[in-house]
Amino acid sequence: MVGSLDILTLQAAYAAGRLSPADVVAEIYDRIAARGEDGVWITLVPRAAALVRAAALAEGPRDLPLWGIPFAVKDNIDAAGLPTTAACPAFAYTPDKSATVVERLLAAGAILIGKTNLDQFATGLVGVRSPYGVAVNPFNAAYIPGGSSSGSAVAVSAGLASFALGTDTAGSGRVPAGFNNIVGLKPSIGLISATGMVPACRSLDCVSVFANTVADSMAVLQVAAALDAQDGYSRAAPPGWRATVPAAPSAFRFGLPRPDQRRFFGNAAAEALFDQAIARMTALGGTAVEIDYAPFAEAAGFLYQPAGTAERTAAVESFLAGHAEDMHPVTRAIILRGRDANAVDVHRMHYRLQELRQQTAPVWQDIDVMLLPTSGTIYRVDELAADPVQLNSNLGHYTNFVNYFDLAALAVPNGFQPDSLPAGVTLVGPGFAEPQLAAIGQAFHAATGLTLGATGYAQPAPPPAGTSLHPQIALMVFGAHLSGEPLNPQMQALGARFVRACRTSADYRLYALKGGVARPGLVRVDSDGAAIEGEIWALSPAAFGVFVAEIPTPLGIADVRLEDGGMVKGFVCEAAGIAGAAEITDYGGWRAFRRASAA
Repeated sequence: MVGSLDILTLQAAYAAGRLSPADVVAEIYDRIAARGEDGVWITLVPRAAALVRAAALAEGPRDLPLWGIPFAVKDNIDAAGLPTTAACPAFAYTPDKSATVVERLLAAGAILIGKTNLDQFATGLVGVRSPYGVAVNPFNAAYIPGGSSSGSAVAVSAGLASFALGTDTAGSGRVPAGFNNIVGLKPSIGLISATGMVPACRSLDCVSVFANTVADSMAVLQVAAALDAQDGYSRAAPPGWRATVPAAPSAFRFGLPRPDQRRFFGNAAAEALFDQAIARMTALGGTAVEIDYAPFAEAAGFLYQPAGTAERTAAVESFLAGHAEDMHPVTRAIILRGRDANAVDVHRMHYRLQELRQQTAPVWQDIDVMLLPTSGTIYRVDELAADPVQLNSNLGHYTNFVNYFDLAALAVPNGFQPDSLPAGVTLVGPGFAEPQLAAIGQAFHAATGLTLGATGYAQPAPPPAGTSLHPQIALMVFGAHLSGEPLNPQMQALGARFVRACRTSADYRLYALKGGVARPGLVRVDSDGAAIEGEIWALSPAAFGVFVAEIPTPLGIADVRLEDGGMVKGFVCEAAGIAGAAEITDYGGWRAFRRASAA
């Protein structure tokens, strides 16, 4: 028996000789046949062709990272020889070349099963706007599966693929994960190539990953992420970035909307589950920090206004000109709305979005991660038919802003409502924060004790934690770079993140240096020292290099011993630099000295 398709379990079975790729492929096609017309697939790879692929892998090298792992692809992403429809038959074409991300997965040993259903042209968060039917929610067929990546999410949840590619413009890689009790990873824009993907909003689109576990999603990301010169939005990850899951932090701060800003659209069960998520995060070592969600919500509201829709119109304008009647009526109405905006409207929208982005940027100095409901509620299929636009908009309340602000997000299962429908939460962080999200997200998922998708299989024990995936350098500051001091904006401009206030060991003396910006000099001594107050900030390696290059003499960076015995990089002063400087050690820190001087 094949059992769970999570990557860790399959790899263990392969290594032990209990299964072969052909066994897994045969079982998957049997499962698909048993489900009948479930609306998940638009095109399947023929069973015989998939078995040939499995047999070829068995004859070749077995050290490929995704060797024998079955996957599915949302049908707005090209797979050579299979039609790409974007859920619109009149639009269909058959590519000779696979999308860059699909090529990378195949080269890593993965086995393609087929192309999955979606909201037409990836327009919607509901999963019901397709002439190929509705992918059946495996928990209750009366309810929507979520979109636009509906088929991909259901394929993973139902045990028909180990992972699946979706796309995410405004939540399409997250909302379906929440409705299917699985993990949905929306990586930073450009981290995975979009070459070979039918665009929705080209500047916002991300290829996303659905998986059973956080570790699985990161294993796929490690293969999929790469700079692609053919993709104008492609970006290389920062130096040292790696997609493995680090150990969860013992303490962290998580932001969440103020209680009066949380919207559940009348769903008291979803609200109760979110309260449980807050308690779970706290039990994992998190400290809740309430934030003002209003600017995030304002940004989310732009997506389906005419100016926000104009980019969708641009994506399919040539097809729309001659095939408007071939489109789903709701999709057509939404995309046509973009014609109501002019260039002035679009520019004004982007100006406002940039203002909101600047306005919200400081929140990341106060929190490590944002915790949100993946969606505030879920709807029945018939409810969507009666009010397709507003209910869809409700589902994007916690998702639409993420791509506008170039953030990373990870949707993880949270629990079940009394009606047995799943609900999830989403962890949001700055761009390229996928490893940090994964560390907390994996711990959160494990703490729920939930089984995988709709299969009933238990979560596997997570693999050993990896090293830091997006390494940051901790730097202790003592004077003008402290929060609220004159040079602190230099830190924030480099993306530095406040970690905590702390003190050195009692081995230091502090001096008020002469000349220029008022600043202290820290000197380590063999005796008669004191503990000095400061702050620890975290910078990327690149930002740290820029920062260090601008430090004037007599200051420099060296190891500083902390009160708890740890070591951290920090500002120190050359002994020659304190000649003639006033010693201020007895104040215990720069701020106390400044307050006394001002009195």
